[in-house]
Amino acid sequence: MTRNDRQVVVLGSLHFDIMVQAPDRPKKGETLVGSRWWSKVGGKGCNQAVAARRHGASVAMIGCVGRDDFADRLVAYLKDADIDIGHIRRTDAAGSGMSVAIVDDTGDYGAVIVSGANLSMDESDVRRAGPAIGSAKILLLQHEVSDVANIAAARAARRDSGTVLMNAAPARALAPGLAGLVDILVVNAVEADAMGVGPVTDLKSGAAAAKRLLDVAPTSIVTAGPSGVAAVTATAVHSLPGKSVTALGTHGAGDVFVGGLAARLADGDELAVALNYANAAAALHVSLPEDRQAQLTRPDVERTLRTEGPRDVD
Repeated sequence: MTRNDRQVVVLGSLHFDIMVQAPDRPKKGETLVGSRWWSKVGGKGCNQAVAARRHGASVAMIGCVGRDDFADRLVAYLKDADIDIGHIRRTDAAGSGMSVAIVDDTGDYGAVIVSGANLSMDESDVRRAGPAIGSAKILLLQHEVSDVANIAAARAARRDSGTVLMNAAPARALAPGLAGLVDILVVNAVEADAMGVGPVTDLKSGAAAAKRLLDVAPTSIVTAGPSGVAAVTATAVHSLPGKSVTALGTHGAGDVFVGGLAARLADGDELAVALNYANAAAALHVSLPEDRQAQLTRPDVERTLRTEGPRDVD
């Protein structure tokens, strides 16, 4: 089978997001008065697929949606982003996935997701997408679909010598069946804590957490928010400080990091180079107003990196 050395295949979630602006996130039993709401297309799978495409990879999406208006908008969004939608299944069994996210006055956010059709994905979806998985350089997985689907896809990718990149988000322990199938694991501070290797409060503790995750994957990466990112392999430790930017909002930064990382690895970058790129992409994302974040692409990141000049990753 001929491998597309720039292709990323994403098996993951598709959610229609309702965003709410409020002064804070409500406490239990509390009702707050918000200032506005708007909709957007999301889900970790969708967000990371779009980010990978914007940062230079060819991308195919494996997913499942309902038969509703949300589904039409989800599929159209991916098609407009130049993503292969041939492996997205529609089902009558559940509505399309959706979420409600509350963005507070500091730009931080919290969200509730209803996975819906996303949870119906199983081995049959993986079998139908087998040729795409087999020809991809990177298979990208997350925790917003079933472990059964993730395990089947990881096995298929490994059979054809593809690289399995797992973003263990939302926070929960990695399924036992994925042990030995993940090549690169990416988690943030919350997810590291949920996996029993935290807490992560700075770059040093991020590197320590990444080292403890080597029994899960041969390359482990822990993002420590504005402190930076740490990556550990059996032979190297890379610690990259966060970039100094004024953050206008953190929503979606992790997905931009993961999608950018997948794109650069698929293009053949060494891990240290791909980390530097993904770190810069996430920093640029949080520094932009939301209506400009969708315009962020590879040339913008490369321009920023050229302005900074060479940077060592320790």
